[in-house]
Amino acid sequence: MGIIAWLVFGLIAGAIAQFAMPGNDPGGGGFRGILVTIVIGIVGAVIGGFIGSALGFGSVSGFNFGSFVIAILGAILLLFVWRSVARRSLA
Repeated sequence: MGIIAWLVFGLIAGAIAQFAMPGNDPGGGGFRGILVTIVIGIVGAVIGGFIGSALGFGSVSGFNFGSFVIAILGAILLLFVWRSVARRSLA
């Protein structure tokens, strides 16, 4: 996939992950929040693809439903870990 496709894919996956797990997230609002959402989605897609490949579920290989689900699950996992680490460092 091209860079624009990854950005769009990451934005959508990150937005759905943040919608699935509401709460305080890094980046705040505005343009910075959109960039953080894209990064969470892209990194989540990479994490999801790595875990999915290791477990034999497949990988993030393009714009298809399976890749989309794996990317969203990876982004949700990333948000969960991020919030756990942030909560511990604030306590």
